[in-house]
Amino acid sequence: MKLTINDIGGVVVKSNDTYEVKDNTQLNNLVISSTLLHPGKQTTGHTHPGQEEVYYFVSGKGLMKIEEAYWPVFPGDIMLIEDGEFHQVINEGDEDMYFVCVFDGKRTHK
Repeated sequence: MKLTINDIGGVVVKSNDTYEVKDNTQLNNLVISSTLLHPGKQTTGHTHPGQEEVYYFVSGKGLMKIEEAYWPVFPGDIMLIEDGEFHQVINEGDEDMYFVCVFDGKRTHK
């Protein structure tokens, strides 16, 4: 199947004043998820013991916290989350921040 970075398909799984999250679960083992994170907001942050994750930043600017380190992120940046690392995204800009991530579909959040 073919998708575009701006429309990954799937369904909205969270929508509130912080963000809108869509998950595409068409594959057996991986999920592709998109997040539209509103200005001045941040994700809750979490870990996935035993699992890795890849983030691709499409628009907006902000910070990605991995463990205790903060990384500036901009369109085109890719962040690799290693097994079990705490991670969180913070929108420091004045526009929506849009990013896509790929992860193991059998994961749990902690």
